[in-house]
Amino acid sequence: MEMIVERVVRTYGMMVTLSPQEEDLVRQRVLKFVEGKTGDENTIAVEAIKFLRGPKPSRTRRPKV
Repeated sequence: MEMIVERVVRTYGMMVTLSPQEEDLVRQRVLKFVEGKTGDENTIAVEAIKFLRGPKPSRTRRPKV
């Protein structure tokens, strides 16, 4: 699990600029999210990154004017 957490933190760090303190907080959040998860390491890592990124933005089309 430790390798998954490090991989997620490193990947997320490429998407968002993190200070060392923020990186530690992200690591703790990922550890809590990952504990108890079973399955493929890649799937868990992707789910953890989705968790960190938050809710999916709305992609609805605007009506044509």
